[in-house]
Amino acid sequence: MKRVYVKDVREYLEKAILLKGWIHKIYDVGQISFIQLRDKTGILQLVVEKNLREGLRLEMAIEVEGCVEENPKAAGGLEIKTTRITVVGQGDYEVLPFAINNGVIDAHLETQLNERTISLRSPKVRAPFKVQEEIVEAFRTFLKSQHFSEIHTPKIIASGTEGGSEMFTVNYFDRRAFLAQSPQFYKQMMVGAGFERVFEIGHAYRAELHNTWRHLNEYVSLDVEIGFIDDEGDLMDLEEAFLRSLFPHLKETCGYELQLLGIELPEIKEIPRIPLEEAQRVLLEGYQKKSPQGNLDAEGEGIFSRYIKEKFDSDFVFLTKYPASKRPVYTMPDDGLPGMTKSFDLIYKGLEITTGGQRIHQYTRLRENMLAFDLNPEDFDFYLNTFKYGMPPHGGFAIGLERITMKILDLDNIRQATLLPRDLKRITP
Repeated sequence: MKRVYVKDVREYLEKAILLKGWIHKIYDVGQISFIQLRDKTGILQLVVEKNLREGLRLEMAIEVEGCVEENPKAAGGLEIKTTRITVVGQGDYEVLPFAINNGVIDAHLETQLNERTISLRSPKVRAPFKVQEEIVEAFRTFLKSQHFSEIHTPKIIASGTEGGSEMFTVNYFDRRAFLAQSPQFYKQMMVGAGFERVFEIGHAYRAELHNTWRHLNEYVSLDVEIGFIDDEGDLMDLEEAFLRSLFPHLKETCGYELQLLGIELPEIKEIPRIPLEEAQRVLLEGYQKKSPQGNLDAEGEGIFSRYIKEKFDSDFVFLTKYPASKRPVYTMPDDGLPGMTKSFDLIYKGLEITTGGQRIHQYTRLRENMLAFDLNPEDFDFYLNTFKYGMPPHGGFAIGLERITMKILDLDNIRQATLLPRDLKRITP
């Protein structure tokens, strides 16, 4: 008999079927037990007689045969009149680490992460990862429709892409290497190699000494790079178009998960584009909030996002025109605003989820900028050489997958949107 998933059971009304999954709940009522079976698609009630109930425990993996019957009182209006139960995965434990048969697990997040494969059995805990899966699918589908090519670049590299000391070192045979902070150099090189438009979905590594609700040391980055642009406005247009396509896709593919988490996705309106200096002025004059030089801090991002929500009814805002001193060496200066760059961040519900901008595409200018940043151009010959041979104007951006998932679902901590987090204190499981 072929297995049937819970979501498809209604198609087999009054028919015998085979189900597989875990025991989610057990209710004993006299000679009858009501057992909830959980598989990856949902939960279904089994009606089990006493002779089949013996020895069953929560979270055992079982196979079930029975007939599908209607019952308006059961969740989903259906139940299974069970004829056979076979235990295929024993419950070899004394006490579960925590109960998972309720909507919310009554355990600290750190405890849940320590027992990750158990906490993920809760449909509500696992729901963000279905949404995350569909964010990736929508990202790939949208970009392929725009003539982008998907690439896969090295994560063990010889030199940093973003600069600074926030890099993990790797003992690479007889020399030191690093884990990539981003695929930045390589995605630019592939634009110059003739791909023109590229994207990558891959891990990035930051050796930041942060252990907050919004920081990870390993995360998934959704990277884009596009050639033959006019300016950074083309990049913001592209990201805004992606976001406009994303929310309807999530509504279509993740209706159950969004309902489970109590999320209603709004229609994305035009995203405001505000120069950083203007945002800093609004914070200072309207909220007496001072900002660090060349940036907004976490508190400022939150306050400014609330201002944008009130004024523009938008959860998103592009902050533009960051100073060159706060941007990487490859960022294109804005000749119309001395000291500024053609770069931007996208802030979503008070959190930066994207950094992007136009890149320097002229060999001589990029080489001179490296010297201005106290970098040795000879260390980057593998990257610089591409710019000698007709590199078009180009730029790109990167979206933090866990961050956008967290904000779409209004989660409290980025680890709730991370399957197996890696942070300052956690390297297992």
